[in-house]
Amino acid sequence: MMSRKQRLISTLCLIGASIALAPMIDARADVITDWNAKAEAISIEKRLPPPPNARGMAILHVAIFEAVNAIEKRYSPYRLKLTAEKSLPKEAAAAAAGHAVLIALHPDKRAELDAMLVASVAKIPDDASKTKAMELGRQSAAEILALRAKDGADRPESYRPLTVAGAYVPTVIPISSTVGAMTPWAMTSGSQFRPAPPPALTSMTWTNDVNEIREYGGRVSQKRTAEQTDIGRFWFMTGPQAWNPVVRQLAEHKKLDITDNARLFALVAMATSDAFIAVFDGKYHFNFWRPLTAIRNADLSENNATPRDASWVPLGDTPMHPEYPCAHCITSGAAATVLQGFFGNEIPEVAMTSATAPGVTRRWNRLSDYSDEVAMARIYAGFHYRFSTKVGQDMGRKIAELVVATQLRSTSVAAAPTR
Repeated sequence: MMSRKQRLISTLCLIGASIALAPMIDARADVITDWNAKAEAISIEKRLPPPPNARGMAILHVAIFEAVNAIEKRYSPYRLKLTAEKSLPKEAAAAAAGHAVLIALHPDKRAELDAMLVASVAKIPDDASKTKAMELGRQSAAEILALRAKDGADRPESYRPLTVAGAYVPTVIPISSTVGAMTPWAMTSGSQFRPAPPPALTSMTWTNDVNEIREYGGRVSQKRTAEQTDIGRFWFMTGPQAWNPVVRQLAEHKKLDITDNARLFALVAMATSDAFIAVFDGKYHFNFWRPLTAIRNADLSENNATPRDASWVPLGDTPMHPEYPCAHCITSGAAATVLQGFFGNEIPEVAMTSATAPGVTRRWNRLSDYSDEVAMARIYAGFHYRFSTKVGQDMGRKIAELVVATQLRSTSVAAAPTR
C-alpha cells in the first residue's frame, strides 16, 4: 500500500504531466487572470477583511473552472453537473461566470463589471456558440453561489468579552470569530487540522520565542535590521492580494491554457479559503495571547526568563483576533504548496510590491522562500511567535495537500483505483 505522502507525490506528478501534455489553444488564458485581478482590485478598494475576501475569490474561481471544464471535461468537476458542447468558446464561458459572480458579490460595481464583460468577449464572434457559452458561465456562477449561500459566512458575530461583573475591558470586538464554523470547500470541518495547544509558558520554546519577538518585533528594536523592518511592514498586507500576484505571474510565465489556468486559480482559492476557516477555528479555540499582551504581562507567566516590559509595543498594529496559529502563515503556506504541485519549488523570479511598504519590492526564485518570508515578517512585525508561524505553515501545507489530492483531479487520476 502507498503511504499518504507517496499518493500525494503520485498525484502531483500526474498533475504536472497533464499540464505538460495539454494541447495549446488559441483562446487567451488571460481571461482568468483578468477576472482575478478585477476581484482583487475591488477587494482592495472596499478594504474587505481577508476571510470573506478569500471566500469570494473561491466562489469566483470555482465557478469559472466549472464553466470552462464543462466544455472539455479534462478534470473532475467540483460539485456541478454541467453539460456543454466541446465547440463552445471557453473564454466566453469564463468571462460570463466571472462577471456573474462579481455582480452578485458587488452589485454596486455593475457598470464597470458590465464594461469589462463586453471587453472580455469582444473578439469572439457573435454567434450561437458564444451565446451558449455565456449562458453556461452564468449557470455555473448561479449554482456555485447557491451552493455557498448557506455556508455560514453571514452568521451573526457573538464574541463574548472575557470579564467579571463591573470590570472594564477594551470595547473593540475581535474580528472573524465565526469564520471557523463556516462550511469548508474540501475539509470536513474547520477543526480537521486543529493543531496541538501552544507551548507551556514555562517551556523552553515559549521562553525563546517570546524573548525573540520582544527583541525583534518591537517598534523600537536594536536587533531588527532595516531590511527586516521593510519585510515586516511589507506583509502588513493580508488576504488574497498577498498571493494572487505570484499566481498570476507564474501562470503567465508558463503560458497555461485556459482550462489549466482556471484549475490553478480554483485550487489556490479553495486551499486558502479553507486555510482561513481552519486558522480561525484554532485561534478562537485556544484564545492565546498576543505578544503585546504577553510581554506587558510577562510577570503572570511565572517564568523568570521572560522579563516584563510594561511599555512594549509591536512594529505594527496587532490584528484584532487571537494569536495562535498564524493566519498569514497558513494561507501563504497553502498557496505555495498548491503552486509547488504545478511548478515545483524552483521558479522563474516573481516580484511583488505592497501598499504598506512604499518603494519596496520583494523577489523570490523559490516558493518556499516566499512562504518563509511571510512567516518571518510576522515575527518582525511583533504579531506572532515563531512556534505559531511554524504551526501555521504546517497546517497550510496539509490543507493544500488535501485540496490537490481530492479536488478538480485529472480524469486519468480520478479514474485510477485507490489503495
